[in-house]
Amino acid sequence: MSGRVLIVGSVNVDLVVQTDRLPLPGETVMGGTFSRFHGGKGGNQAVAAARLGVPVMLVAALGDDEFGAEARAALAREGVGTDVLVTLDHTATGVALILVDAKAENQIAVAPGANAGLTAAHVRQALVRLNPHAGDAVIVTHEIPTAAAREALRIGRQGGAWTILNPAPADGLDRSVISLADVVVPNRGELARLVADDARRAGRTPDSEEPVKAARSLLESNAEGPGAGKAILVSLGAAGAVLVRRDGPAVDIKAPKVEAIDATGAGDALNGALAAALA
Repeated sequence: MSGRVLIVGSVNVDLVVQTDRLPLPGETVMGGTFSRFHGGKGGNQAVAAARLGVPVMLVAALGDDEFGAEARAALAREGVGTDVLVTLDHTATGVALILVDAKAENQIAVAPGANAGLTAAHVRQALVRLNPHAGDAVIVTHEIPTAAAREALRIGRQGGAWTILNPAPADGLDRSVISLADVVVPNRGELARLVADDARRAGRTPDSEEPVKAARSLLESNAEGPGAGKAILVSLGAAGAVLVRRDGPAVDIKAPKVEAIDATGAGDALNGALAAALA
C-alpha cells in the first residue's frame, strides 16, 4: 500500500505459564515454565504490519510503570511509530495472565489497566496530529473503550482513509460503530456474536451462522442503520479467511506465513497482515 497504517488499540504485557494441563478451579498445577511477551491486539497488529514493511503509527495508552517503558521500547525496536502513545499517570500498563497447556488450550485473564483509560479525546488529539487521509488505513481494535474506537473510525472516515475494525471483543458494538468501518475483520466466533446482537436489537432471529451469509447481514442496512461500508473479512484460523464484499462474490484467502508475535498473538498477526494487505 502507498500510505500509512494508523492503528488504534491496546498494548499489554503477556505473562505466560505453559503447563502440561490447565488447573481445575481451586487447583494448583506445578512444573510450568514462565515467559513474558509484549502483546495486546493493537500492539500485535502494529508489529505485524511493520514486519510487512509498512509505515505504522500506534495510538494507545501505557501506564507510567516499568511495563509501559518496556512496551514502548519493544514497539520502537519493531519499527512501530510511538510518537502519539499516551502515558497515563498513576496507572498500570495492561497485563494478560495466560495459562497454556500441552495441547495449546489456554485460560486468559486480562487487567486492562491503561487501555481502559484511552479516551475519545486522546484518540482525537493523536489523529489530529497524524492527519489520516486517502491512501492511509486506520485499523481499530476493540480492547479499548467503545467511544475511543468509534472516534478513531469517525476521524479516519472523515479524512478519506480506509477504516478497518477488528471487533475483539465483540461486546458492545452496534451499527453506530460498524457503519464507520469500510472493513470489519472478525473471527468466526466474533462474527456470530455481532450478528446475534444485531438481530436481537432489530427484534429478529439471526438468519444464519454460516460465515458468508452471516457476514452479508452486517453489510446490509436494517432498521438500526447502515452496515459496514465495503466488506467483512472473516478469519478462520488455519483455514485462512473469507472476504465477503458488498459487491461481488466471496473470496477465500489462504493464511499468509506471518511470524507470531507471542504465544497468543498469531491470530492478531494474521488479522493485521490481512487488513494491511487489503488496504
